[in-house]
Amino acid sequence: MGKLVRKIISIDESKCDGCGLCIPSCEEGALQIIDGKAKLVKDIYCDGLGNCLGECPQGAIELIEREAEPFDEKAVDEHLEKLSQNRKEEAHLEGTVSCGSREVRSINSPAEPEKLNIEGGGAAPEAELSHWPVQLHLVSPEARFLKNQDLLIAADCVPFAFADFHRRFLAGRALIIGCPKLDDVELYHHKLVEIFKKNDLRSIQLVNMEVGCCFGLSRLVRSALQEAGVDILLKETVVGVDGSIKQ
Repeated sequence: MGKLVRKIISIDESKCDGCGLCIPSCEEGALQIIDGKAKLVKDIYCDGLGNCLGECPQGAIELIEREAEPFDEKAVDEHLEKLSQNRKEEAHLEGTVSCGSREVRSINSPAEPEKLNIEGGGAAPEAELSHWPVQLHLVSPEARFLKNQDLLIAADCVPFAFADFHRRFLAGRALIIGCPKLDDVELYHHKLVEIFKKNDLRSIQLVNMEVGCCFGLSRLVRSALQEAGVDILLKETVVGVDGSIKQ
């Protein structure tokens, strides 16, 4: 069948910040983050109903009429099956990477922190990390370090921008980190839902950067909490690129 004029989504890349919130809302898998921007993978995967419209905080997605190939349900089913298989393969690879993702480790801070060899002297601050791994892709929802804990969810860049990250945020909390712009947003969403459902968390401290795409992490956490149907105290903090606390 040839092309016809029909409703289909259009993405304004000048507005899109790559937050990825539109990805889970598209049940056909028609959207992907490519080179930091949301893109329509193929016209045949878009049903033209526009379920993704309300998920874009930047207003970068609209429904238009243009010449496009017809929506193809069979192609969508094959596409979704391939995506599912790719995720299974990624999960398997994550379990075999050399960083030790299969091995959940407890970490004890050194009893006597190494002295800093800098002007003014003084002891180095103690590391507060209590477990490994920490990357959301690698953390199992059943990990024992999550049970009945206060959880810190941090954007990847935060510890580099905020010098006092360990003492101010990490002390006494389990940690998971991630980047909604560079990683698989749909996988993040599903994994967060499972983490929230299974671990009876006492509280969640979310820390992200002030840049626009980073707020996708906040929206992911909130949508996952809603889907999980749990009532967990959530506190959010925004860190500026200059290392200051913005809110």
